[in-house]
Amino acid sequence: MTSEAVRRVRSGSPWEESFGFARAVAAGDRVLVGGTTSFKGPVLYGEGDPYEQAKVAFTSAVEAIAEFGLGIESVIRTRMYLTHARDVDAVGRAHQELFDSVRPVSTLLVVEGFVDPRILVEVELEAFRGA
Repeated sequence: MTSEAVRRVRSGSPWEESFGFARAVAAGDRVLVGGTTSFKGPVLYGEGDPYEQAKVAFTSAVEAIAEFGLGIESVIRTRMYLTHARDVDAVGRAHQELFDSVRPVSTLLVVEGFVDPRILVEVELEAFRGA
C-alpha cells in the first residue's frame, strides 16, 4: 500500500507525541480509531462515571472518523475496555444510545487498568468507507 493510500489524523493527545501514534488512520476502505478515552486535552470528563466516560470517548472517536467524511452509520466494529465489570451495564447503555441503529460488531473486555487510574473506559472503533 502506498503512502498516498494511508492518511493519519491526530487528536492532540500528549501520548500521541510521546508514544508516536495517530488517533485515526485511514487505509484503503477502513478507518481505524485507536484507544480513545474521555480526556480532552488535560481534562478528564466524567471522572468516576463510566457511562459519561464512554459517551465522551465514543463521541471523540466518531469525531475522528468525521475527519474522513464518515459518521456513525459507517462504524462496523467497536471495542470497549473497562477497569471494572460492575460498569458493563453503564457502558453498554452509552454504546446502545450511540450505535443502536448501526449495530456494529462489538467486543467488551475488563482490563487491569490504564495509564491514569481515573480512566474507567477506553474505546476503539473501525469504520468502513467503501461503496
